[in-house]
Amino acid sequence: MEKHLYVMMIKRGKAYNKVTKAVITRHVEHLKKLDADGKIALCGPLKGYPGMAGMVVFKTQSYEEAEALCRLEPLVAEGYAAYTLATLQVADKDNNYLL
Repeated sequence: MEKHLYVMMIKRGKAYNKVTKAVITRHVEHLKKLDADGKIALCGPLKGYPGMAGMVVFKTQSYEEAEALCRLEPLVAEGYAAYTLATLQVADKDNNYLL
């Protein structure tokens, strides 16, 4: 059976330079809740990639569920950032790295 994770790439929008500590606090609280709910595999800021803010790798049951979580991200919902969402087919020892 195929395993999938869903990768949200957060792109800085035109208003990103107006992000305040309060916005970042809402963003972090959102991540904490998702992590507590077991919905995040990995997340963090991207360094050295102009225009990119960060990424979140979701452990959800479907692409649609991951997309709903993307829309709830405060940076996106409040207009500071946009996102792209991609499906990652997991390659690991359990599936012999897709060989």
